[in-house]
Amino acid sequence: MTKALTSFLNYLEFEKKVSKHTLTAYSTDLLQFQSFLIQEDQNAALVTANKAEIRLWVASLMDTKKSTRSINRKIASLKSFYKHLRKHELITIDPSKSIHSIKTPSRIPQHVKASEMDGLFKNETFDDSFTGVRDKLILEFLYGTGTRASELLGIEVQDLDFNSQSIKVLGKRNKERIIPLHTILVQQLKNYLSYRKAFDTSQLFVTETGTPLKYHQLYTLVKRYLSTNTTVSRKSPHILRHSFATTMLENGASLNDIKELLGHTNLSATQIYTHSSLKRMKNVHAQAHPRAQKKS
Repeated sequence: MTKALTSFLNYLEFEKKVSKHTLTAYSTDLLQFQSFLIQEDQNAALVTANKAEIRLWVASLMDTKKSTRSINRKIASLKSFYKHLRKHELITIDPSKSIHSIKTPSRIPQHVKASEMDGLFKNETFDDSFTGVRDKLILEFLYGTGTRASELLGIEVQDLDFNSQSIKVLGKRNKERIIPLHTILVQQLKNYLSYRKAFDTSQLFVTETGTPLKYHQLYTLVKRYLSTNTTVSRKSPHILRHSFATTMLENGASLNDIKELLGHTNLSATQIYTHSSLKRMKNVHAQAHPRAQKKS
């Protein structure tokens, strides 16, 4: 790994304090670009890359049928890297400055219907073992709080406050927020803690051996339960975040309240949930209003 890349990754980890998942994504993107450069020229390097080489790499990514979202993330990684180098005078010209993200069509986020989530908790058999109690709690927690996977994995026992029925969450850029916990969730947390007390670790969610739960374990767990109980095509922890937001909106919560609960910086990030709610309301209107049922 080059000195420039190491410097940038250290900046992200120790100054920006990005999550391990984000740090890995940046590192992967930049190393992929470095490999592309070396394939074209053995003497090529990240610090000497030019605009034309970046455009060629983006074009090659598009040829491999990678998603627009994935390509845009890689472009963003490059732009952040070269901005850092320029700021520290490691390069004189930023080759990514005129590189723009690829336009993407607006996509309505998938979510699990409230009826399907109710069915999951009603029909799924969660036994009284540590794993069964933990799995049910995780699903209830993601759906009941809208936390990101990285936030859930970072929660410590001391972040719980049963007196106020709330929990402290550390979000993106180390921004703290307080999320209320509904009564069922509080009861499940207390039950889980009675199983977990044998483990000497600060992390709230752990494996059956007491080690902190990792992202791939969380993803596998959520995917398994959603696969047998829901109809959504994407089955990840983030789908339950979308489900939380959509359910809140459909039951009368304001966009500003949902924004605060999700930890969004801008309201525009929260407004994507109005599309799925509007689509549902249009369907209800079409079925229920007598004028909507008449043909012109």
